[in-house]
Parts: sequence; structure tokens; C-alpha cells
Amino acid sequence: MARPVCERRLCAPLSGRVMMPAGMPACALEEIVLGCDEAEALRLADLECLYQEAAARSMGVSRQTFGRIVESARHKVADALLNGKALKIEGGEFSVDEERRYTMKIAVPARDGMVDEHFGHCKEFLIFRSENGTLVEEPAIPSPEDCGCKSGVASTLARAGVTHLVVGNMGEGALRVLQAQGIAVVRGASGPARTAAEAFAAGTLADSGCGCAGHHGDSGHGCGHHDDYRHPEE
Repeated sequence: MARPVCERRLCAPLSGRVMMPAGMPACALEEIVLGCDEAEALRLADLECLYQEAAARSMGVSRQTFGRIVESARHKVADALLNGKALKIEGGEFSVDEERRYTMKIAVPARDGMVDEHFGHCKEFLIFRSENGTLVEEPAIPSPEDCGCKSGVASTLARAGVTHLVVGNMGEGALRVLQAQGIAVVRGASGPARTAAEAFAAGTLADSGCGCAGHHGDSGHGCGHHDDYRHPEE
């Protein structure tokens, strides 16, 4: 007996659409159907550039299942583009996760309740969940030893449901790793960690765009991470 297909979560519904070669009547074309779940897999993997672990978590499936979905989707798109077929997006096994679209969980690297200037040296991550316009503090996540991006802390935060990281400074390598885990990063915060989280939730704190400086050598000092870091999946 075949195993039932689990519904895959989508962050937003996709309207049906058809793409076809220019100048060709639809009746003359072979049609390929790309499921909405397959389109979502392409969005997460190829537009959002998430690691498969993070993309699978977003869709509520295993990493192996996500790999099969995105492989099928890429094959269908390549077939349509290279062989001049119509590509229609519709159907698939999915549900729209309306609640998750409006849920925000903020992590702040901190020491003694203050934003730690360097993400890689923090004592813990204070966690705040946005709920009905206010922030509810959740149990903190202890910082692993050698907290930089190589420690796997990005994956730990993502599995805890963190959607945003509000920090003081961060190098580009760590920034890329966190973004690939589906975590948006806001740099330039300072002062009390809760105040920084509240400012971001209220829309008064934006990313400064400034990363760490003076730690691009081989010594490993500074922020605890390097710009040449690569995730094991790459």
C-alpha cells in the first residue's frame, strides 16, 4: 500500500498561471504541469537560496522529500524551457500556512541583557516572539562554544523558529549562512537587547548594512567567523 502524501506548507498561495513559447498557439503545445508545491520548492531553493534543511523545514517535509520535490520541479522547468513546451502551475499537495506568514520570532545575541557587539562572542541568544503587537520573551538559547557560524548556531536558531536576528556586528560569511537558513539579519543594534528587539518589531530599527571589520585574516580573532566560510551542503 502506497504511503499517503503529506501536505506541503506554502507561505502564500500561488495563482494558476501558464507560460509558453512566444508566437505559439496553446493548442499546438505539449503542456507540463508544475505543482504549487514544486513551485514553492523552486522559490525557496533557487530564489531565496535556502539550504535544503531550511527549505524543507519551511515546507514541513523531510530534507529527503524536499530534495525529491525540487529535483522534479527543476526537471519540469528545464523540459519546458529547452523543448518548447507550455508550463502550467496548478495543483499539488499543499496547504497555506497563514499563521506562519505573520509570525515573527527575534533572536538577539546578548551578554548580561545587552546586545553583544560581536555575534561570535555572545553569551546567549535572547528570544522574543511577536504576539498581538507586543514581544513575549521565550527561554534563551545558550551560545555554543566558539559561537561563530561554523558552530552550527544558525541551524540551531532556525530549528527554534527564529525568523530574524538583531545584532550589533556580523561578517558577510555569517550573514550568508544565516540567510541561507531562512533567518533575516538586522545589523547595527546596541544597548539593551529587549529594547533593540522592540525597536525592530516597531519598524524603527533597520539593517545598517555594516559588517565586522578587521577580522579577515587567518588568525580567527574578531567576530569568530570568516568571510570564506562555506556550509557543508555547498
